[in-house]
Amino acid sequence: MATEEEKSTQDNRPLNFVEQIVWDDLQAGKNGGRLNTRFPPEPNGYLHIGHAKAICMDFGVAEKFGGTCNLRFDDTNPVKEDVEYVDAIRDDIHWLGFDWGDREYYASDYFPKLYDLACRLIREGKAYVDDQTSEQIAEQKGTPTEPGKESPYRNRTPEENLDLFQRMNAGEFPDGSRVLRAKIDMASPNMHFRDPIMYRIISTPHHRTGTTWRVYPMYDFAHGQSDYFEGVTHSICTLEFEVHRPLYEYFVKELADESYCPRQIEFNRLNLTYTVMSKRKLLQLVKEGLVAGWDDPRMPTISGLRRRGFTPRSVRNFVDKIGYTKYEALNSIALLEHAVREDLNAVATRVMAVMNPVKVVITNYPEGQVEMVELENNPEDPTTGTHQMPFSRELYIEREDFMENPPKKFFRLAPDGEVRLKGAYIVKCTGVKKDADGNIEEIYCTYDPETRSGLPGSMRKVKGTLHWVSAPHAVDATARLYDRLFSVENPAAETERDFRELLNTDSLKVVEGIKVEPFLAEHGVEAGRPFQFQRIGYFTPDLDSTPQHLIFNRTIALKDSWEKEQKK
Repeated sequence: MATEEEKSTQDNRPLNFVEQIVWDDLQAGKNGGRLNTRFPPEPNGYLHIGHAKAICMDFGVAEKFGGTCNLRFDDTNPVKEDVEYVDAIRDDIHWLGFDWGDREYYASDYFPKLYDLACRLIREGKAYVDDQTSEQIAEQKGTPTEPGKESPYRNRTPEENLDLFQRMNAGEFPDGSRVLRAKIDMASPNMHFRDPIMYRIISTPHHRTGTTWRVYPMYDFAHGQSDYFEGVTHSICTLEFEVHRPLYEYFVKELADESYCPRQIEFNRLNLTYTVMSKRKLLQLVKEGLVAGWDDPRMPTISGLRRRGFTPRSVRNFVDKIGYTKYEALNSIALLEHAVREDLNAVATRVMAVMNPVKVVITNYPEGQVEMVELENNPEDPTTGTHQMPFSRELYIEREDFMENPPKKFFRLAPDGEVRLKGAYIVKCTGVKKDADGNIEEIYCTYDPETRSGLPGSMRKVKGTLHWVSAPHAVDATARLYDRLFSVENPAAETERDFRELLNTDSLKVVEGIKVEPFLAEHGVEAGRPFQFQRIGYFTPDLDSTPQHLIFNRTIALKDSWEKEQKK
């Protein structure tokens, strides 16, 4: 375990309140100075960035203080679970930079022990089988200010309850016809103590246990006991489980003693603007084809962020910045985007790409001549070196970088105006060629051969610098421009509208026929490799990108223009 000196030198930030609790417990010698956390995802969907915050806490606090963290799948509902989700969860945790070693567990590992405990509670008169419907049970729960009503089946004998429970597991009764409830206190001011359901009948085969079980434990009964079976010392979860903590402790104390008992600690969940975090709603988007799958780059899923080009370090840095508190908050997605830009600026390779090309002909440049210019891969990191790019008589620039009648302070290309072509020469516009409709087909320029980098004339200053690609060497590619999935800041607050009506109709724009430099023909199939398209934004090759069809996802624009646009 970490010493006092190690605690203060492992990083520069102060301990958050969860870390402080853990540290204090370690210093007090609780659990013999042992630290074991767990991350307990339900394999009923892909993880999203909210789960990333929990992963960083569960694995991070164990890592910080020399403990261990288990990965335990909460696979107690076979109706919604799938092996696909199990595999995706493993991939996401590894991508974030964490590992659970040989400590991969499943709630289903403990089904025999949980079943035996339930039978013991029945024999002790602490649980009973209820034949009522879920609606009837809900009606009898009462309100926070009014006590609930006891079930008419509450006083069955232990023998009758045990027989019924065993027959429930044998498959004699249909789904939903009976449940096992804890016999606690229907007048308790804590609604969760009003005879909570412990088991329900589910006939759907389980992805690990098949048809061995027909009764499955509820979260409140399974979770704390699973923590206990694994030796978890600190069960860290989000704030919505704070009201469940007394019930967690109630069930755990049926097993634990003073020598060891897991401790539940709650922190605020991650909520983002222009985003929904409900796994149910995200599943709806996938099933209804409103997105292209769980890893659609517009989704807040970890796999979607990864495909879009977010980096693990940017996500972890964002989580560190927003921190952990006891208060729910709505975090601005702009802060996440800032963390992404900050990291990509340090690691992305700089390249040239033209999104909306128009041809430039340099009339005084020798026909057929090609020379190579050298470009820095990343000025933030000189160790990344350089790469070469061809320069020729015919080039492509952005159509938006030329205006025949420019306004003041237009520092791009215009008739009789000069600009520098990045890494190459200064050129001057001498004329244009238009089609029958008046659209510009070609721009004619001359170049100053003394202004190439390294020559004396390279020090001559002009106000504009443009990106470009050589027309004969340009490679065609497709760009997918992603934006925020929802058009309103807080979709969850729009209770009177279906959340699907709030989707941003411009969240994806596909631009075909962009022109990219030859360097990207070789490296544009390296999925996840970050590039900065100079003056445009950060892009990464998509999983579908091939040498025959290069596809780039825009990870993020160079600057945040969204907030400004929304305020107009």
